[in-house]
Amino acid sequence: MMSSVLLAGILIANTAFAGVANQATARFTVRESQPDTDPDSAFWHGAPSVALVNDTYGKPVHGHESEVRAQWTRDNLYFLFICPYEELHLKPDPSTTAETYGLWNWDVAEVFIGSDFQNISKYKEFELSPQSEWVDLDIDLANPHHEDGWTWNSGFQVAARIDAAKKTWYGFMRIPYRAVDSRVARPGNELRINFYRSQGPDHKTITWQPTGKPTFHAPESFGTLRLAPSKAAAGTSDTRTSER
Repeated sequence: MMSSVLLAGILIANTAFAGVANQATARFTVRESQPDTDPDSAFWHGAPSVALVNDTYGKPVHGHESEVRAQWTRDNLYFLFICPYEELHLKPDPSTTAETYGLWNWDVAEVFIGSDFQNISKYKEFELSPQSEWVDLDIDLANPHHEDGWTWNSGFQVAARIDAAKKTWYGFMRIPYRAVDSRVARPGNELRINFYRSQGPDHKTITWQPTGKPTFHAPESFGTLRLAPSKAAAGTSDTRTSER
């Protein structure tokens, strides 16, 4: 029942904010945020969202229907993951002071972002766990060992919390815009993007845009993220005074 209610809410949000099935929207805000995993907070209220409901082959993953909300400022991209679970699969010795190589072997939420629409094999990967572990990677699929890109450091920040009563965990990401795009952040910019989860001891995959493969690394399947003006300034082009 909880998953059905959550999915209904996600679909309503998608109808309100996302115009096409493979396009996500991030809303502009002048307010930077400290790590915030509360979907009911003022920062996240009304933020555009997309639903993650299928595995990599497009088959529904019932009970794990997830939501990702997105906002942006002139300096950062923000994402909030809302992740129902049945059973958590957590690294037994978590560290939140240094990035965790191999974090993808455990429960994680992931964002893959690329700004190069010509060479789509190059993009950035960001992961966080329910225990606030993290890793970021500079991916080049032309490199046979693309996981070597984990030595790159974007400066992104994460936070997570587990609500055991609701069997849902929440993950926050703040990604410096300069880490993913050489352009100045402004309304109308588009990025190539996909969202994923790996969940449980059997490594269920939950995706926004199914890849048609057992791997998440399928940039040809990415959708797009469009930077939109603030809700208040939707009819103007000046984001500097759009919110107070």
